[in-house]
Amino acid sequence: MTKLQKMIYISLLVAQGVIIGLIENMIPYPFSFAPGAKLGLANLITIVAIFTMNKRDSFLLLWLRLFLTTLLGGTISTFLYSMSGALLSYFGMLLVKKLGPKRVSIIGISATGGFMHNVGQLVTASFIAQSWTVMLYLPILSFLGILSGIAIGIAANYLLRHVRTLQKFQKEYELKKKDKWQSVFLEK
Repeated sequence: MTKLQKMIYISLLVAQGVIIGLIENMIPYPFSFAPGAKLGLANLITIVAIFTMNKRDSFLLLWLRLFLTTLLGGTISTFLYSMSGALLSYFGMLLVKKLGPKRVSIIGISATGGFMHNVGQLVTASFIAQSWTVMLYLPILSFLGILSGIAIGIAANYLLRHVRTLQKFQKEYELKKKDKWQSVFLEK
C-alpha cells in the first residue's frame, strides 16, 4: 500500500466514523432507564481499523474521529467523556486481541471495548463529580455496553468477511505483522 492509499483509507474511515457518530448523537437515547447510554456505533470503525492497520495509524484514526466529532457536534465535557472512554476501550481491545484468534473472537474484543468505554467514562465522571459513588452506575452501563459491543462485533465480523477492500487491507497488514486473524474471517 502506498502512502497515498494509506492516507485515503484512514481519511475514509475517519469520515465514516464522524458521520456515524454525528448520526448517533441525533438519535434519542434508546435506554430510558439508563440516561446517557448510547449504542457506540462509531466503535465499528475503530474495530475495523484495529484489524486492518497498524497501531499507530489506528490510534491516529481514533484521535481524528474524536476531535472532528467534537468540533462538529460536541462540547468540552463530551470530548472528555468520549476521549476517556475511547482510549480505555482502544487499549483494552488491543490487549484482548493479543490473546489471538484461538482464544477470543472479534465479538469478544468488541464486547471488551464496550465495557471498557463505560469504565473510562465513569472514572472521568467520578473525577468531575469528586465522588466514587458514580461508579455505582457501572453494572447497568456494563450490561448495556457488553450487549452493544456484541452487536458491533457481529457487524464488524460481517464487514471483515464480506468487504473485499477491507480483506485486502487486512491481508496486507497481517503479512507485515505476522498476524493470523484473516483466516478466521474467511472461514465460512
